[in-house]
Amino acid sequence: MGNSDTKLHFRKAVIQLTTKTQPVEATDDAFWDQFWTSAISVQDVFALVPAAEIRAVREESPSNLATLCFKAVERLVQAADSGCPSEKERRIVVNCTRLLTRILPYIFEDADWRGFFWSTIPGASRGGCLDEDVDENEARPLAESLLLAVADLLFCPDFTVQSHKKSGTVSDPAEEIRSIDSCEYIWEAGVGFAQSPPLNYVHDLHRTELLKLLLTCFSEAMYLPPSSDSKVINPWVAFFCSAENRHTLPLFTSLLNVVCGYDPVGYGVPYNHLLFSDSREQLVEQALQVLVVALEHEAGSAASSALQPAGPDNLFVNYLSRIHREEDLSFILRGLTQLLNNPLIQTYLPRSTKKIQFHQELLILFWKFCDFNKKFLFFVLKSSDVLEMLVPILFYLNDARADQSRVGLVHIGVFILLLLSGERNFGVRLNKPYTLRVPMDIPVFTGTHADLLIVIFHKVITSGHQRLHPLFDCLLTIIVNISPYLKSLSMVAANKLLHLLEAFSAPWFLLSAQRHHHLVFFLLEVFNNIIQYQFDGNSNLVYAIIRKRNVFHQLANLPTDKESIQNALQRKKPGVSRVNSADSEATEDSKPAEPAEPGALKASLEATPGIDKITEKAQVSKDGTMVTVPHSPCDGSAIDGASDTESNSERDPELLSWKTRLPLQTIMRLLQVLVPQVEKICIDKGLTDESEILKFLQHGTLVGLLPVPHPILIRKYQANAGTAMWFRTYMWGVIYLRNVDPPIWYDTDIRLFEIQRI
Repeated sequence: MGNSDTKLHFRKAVIQLTTKTQPVEATDDAFWDQFWTSAISVQDVFALVPAAEIRAVREESPSNLATLCFKAVERLVQAADSGCPSEKERRIVVNCTRLLTRILPYIFEDADWRGFFWSTIPGASRGGCLDEDVDENEARPLAESLLLAVADLLFCPDFTVQSHKKSGTVSDPAEEIRSIDSCEYIWEAGVGFAQSPPLNYVHDLHRTELLKLLLTCFSEAMYLPPSSDSKVINPWVAFFCSAENRHTLPLFTSLLNVVCGYDPVGYGVPYNHLLFSDSREQLVEQALQVLVVALEHEAGSAASSALQPAGPDNLFVNYLSRIHREEDLSFILRGLTQLLNNPLIQTYLPRSTKKIQFHQELLILFWKFCDFNKKFLFFVLKSSDVLEMLVPILFYLNDARADQSRVGLVHIGVFILLLLSGERNFGVRLNKPYTLRVPMDIPVFTGTHADLLIVIFHKVITSGHQRLHPLFDCLLTIIVNISPYLKSLSMVAANKLLHLLEAFSAPWFLLSAQRHHHLVFFLLEVFNNIIQYQFDGNSNLVYAIIRKRNVFHQLANLPTDKESIQNALQRKKPGVSRVNSADSEATEDSKPAEPAEPGALKASLEATPGIDKITEKAQVSKDGTMVTVPHSPCDGSAIDGASDTESNSERDPELLSWKTRLPLQTIMRLLQVLVPQVEKICIDKGLTDESEILKFLQHGTLVGLLPVPHPILIRKYQANAGTAMWFRTYMWGVIYLRNVDPPIWYDTDIRLFEIQRI
C-alpha cells in the first residue's frame, strides 16, 4: 500500500470517529486498530487529526474519545508486557504514542475532562495488566497505567535499549522485560554507569517519541492558572517520580547522562552536522525538558526536605540532591558548561560547528542543581570552573538584552548570578584575568572577569529592553555582593560604575519614583566596600571617583524643598538608559544586540518579587562565616513599598526621608584627603597625563584616615513561592515555544501564561 493510501485509510478512521453519533464499542478491535496499524509520520498524525475535530468528538461523542484514549493506553500496556517482539508491535507503540501526544492537550484544556485519566478504568489492575475480572478497589487509574507502560517501554530490549541476550539464544521477550534490571540498561555513561552503549539511531528515535508523550502528560500544568500555592503538585510528575515506578533511578541517570554526555560538535569534523541528521540532539532536547519538569519540588527548595531523613518524595529530586562523588559532580558541570559555551565557539569556517538551541533549558537545569544540591553549588565555586558558567551567561544577557521575546532568558541568567554572588568564593574567582575573546558588542578592555560582568551589566541597564527595569536592583545587588573581593577594577569598568551613579542620581530620575533611591544606595555601598576593603589595587576606581566628585557633592546637597523637587521632575530626560553613555567606544568584533523580530512569539511571565523578598542579608564575620541579619524596615537600600501611581504631591513629605541615610561619609573623606593632593601634584609638576596621577594614587594610602570599616553585608538569594511560580511559568513557556515540530500545544487553551505575537 502506498503512503498516500495509508494516510487516506487513517484519515477515514478519524472521520468515522468524528461523525459516528453512536458510541463505538471498546470490543470493536477492527475499528480501533485502524488508528495504530498504519505507517504514518508524526507530522501526518498532527495534520490528519485536526484540533477542531478533536474538540468536536470531545463535545459531541465523549464516550468515543474516552474509548480511543483507553484503547491506545491498553495497546501500550500490552506492548510493555509483551516486550514488543515484532516490527508490527513496535509500529503500534509508536502510533499510539503519537496519537496520545496529539490528543492529551485537548483533554487538559477542558476542566470537565481533566480528571478522566485519573478515574479508575474497569479491568485495569494495580499489577499493570488490563483484565475484565479485576476487583474495583484494585483498579488502577488510566494515567498510572499509561505512565508505567511508558517507563517500561523506555527500557525495552531491541526497541529502546540494546538487548543483552547472547546471539543465537532464544528467549521470551515478555519474560525478558518482566525480569529486566533496568539499571544495567542506562542509556549513556556518566553518573552511576561506566559503559557507553553503542549509538543506535532507531532506539534514539523511539526514546524521543516516548519522552515527547511523557512531556505532554506532564503538561497538564499549562492548563491551570498561575498559583503561588507551593503545595500544588503535578499529579503526573508526582506519580512518575514515585516509588511506584520501578525505573526511576535508571531513568533519572539515563536522562542526566544523555544530556551531560552530549557532544554537539560531531567528532571534530567541520560541517559534520550538515551531512548527517543528529538523532541524538532531538533525544537530548526531549530528555532535558522532561528532566527539568520532573525535578519539581513542592516546597520550592530542597532545603526544607533536610528535616526528612528520607528526602523528598519526588525520587528525581531525591537522587539529584544526593549526588556527591567528585567525578559525578565534575561530569555534570563539565557537560553543562561545554554545552552552554557551544554557541560562543568561534571557528575560521563559518557555520562549521553545530549551534545548540536548548541553552535556556540548560540554565534551568543548572539552577535546579544549585538549588537542590548544595554540594554541587560548593563544587562549582571551588575552582575557576565557575567562570566557564559565567561567560556564557554574560554572553546571553548581552545578546538578549534588547529582545523582548528573550526577557525570560535575561531573568534566569541574573537569578543564577544572584545565587552565586551570595558565596564569597564567587567574588574571589572573578579576579581571574579575562583573556577569551567572545564576540560581544562591548568596549575592548584589559582586565578580569569582574570587569566583564560590570561592563555587561552596564550594557543591560543602559541599552536593554524597558521590560528589564525591574531587574536593575538585582543586577546592582550582585555587584554589591562581589565588591568586597574585587582586587583591581579596570578603568573601563570603573567609568561604567560612575556612569550608572550619575544616571541614577540625576534628580529628575531619583525623585520620579519612590523606589529609585535604593539604586543609588547600592552603588554607594559598592564604592564603600572597595574603598574600605580593596583600596590598594583600585587606583582606577579612586581616580574615576575623583574625576566625578561633583556627582557626590550634588547628592549630598540634593534639594529638599517642594519647588526644587517639582523643577527637577519637570526636567525629565528621555530615559535613564542613555545619560552620557559612552556607547561610541571601540567594541569587540560583534553585531549589536537586536530587538525581537516582528511576528515572533513570546510567552508572558509572572512578575518577579522585589529584591527584599528574594534575598536575606548576612553579615560576614572576621573568620569569614556569615550571620543572618534580621530585615530592618528603615534600611536605606530596602525597597519602599510605594506604588508608581501615587502622585508626587502625596509623597513629598517623606520623599527625601532617606537623604540623611546616604552612606557618603567614606567617599567624602576620601575626596577630602586625596583631591587637594592630586591638585597640588598637577600644579607643581604641570601634569596633565592621567597615567602619572594613577601612579601617584597606586602608592597612596588612607590608613587611619577613613571611618571605621563597616561590616560586609551580603544579600543571599532566598527561595520563595514567588520565584518558584516565576520559574514554573518560564520553564513551561520555553517548552511550549521550543516544541513546534510537531506543534504539541499550539492553539490550545493554555492558562499558565499567554502566548503573544510581537
